[in-house]
Amino acid sequence: MENEIQLNEHNKAEEPRMHTSEHIVNGLMSKKYGCGRAFSAHIEKKKSKLDFHLNHELTPEEIAAIEAEVNDVIKRDLEVWTEYVKKEDMAGRFDLTRLPDDASETVRIVHVGDYDECLCIGTHVARTSEIGVFRISSSSWKEGVQRIVFKL
Repeated sequence: MENEIQLNEHNKAEEPRMHTSEHIVNGLMSKKYGCGRAFSAHIEKKKSKLDFHLNHELTPEEIAAIEAEVNDVIKRDLEVWTEYVKKEDMAGRFDLTRLPDDASETVRIVHVGDYDECLCIGTHVARTSEIGVFRISSSSWKEGVQRIVFKL
């Protein structure tokens, strides 16, 4: 299945390696900078981008550290797994405001080992070692928005 584009249950094309790496970047940014998960994302096979609300521009050293930390997580060969939980049991665990009004009473949580968990309907690799090498190809900051563009 490596390098294969899949359709999720909503017929949206996804590349599991890229989508799983997005989870790792989101987890890292939330933990390291307290900025929460990306408010905007565009995930594609060749390159992807994430936008974060951040009060300062990331330095070249910070960008290099993010790239290195994401690759460290990938190398840990973490299992990527899902669980289904009733929304009523999610109080305080996740922001449910982004769920569509017609979302079912059961939500799907994707776990990247013990590193990250989030609500997600996408397709993912089985283990992080399937992702390959993560590279930040560019970054920019404007008016409180930090954009990170990455490739695998």
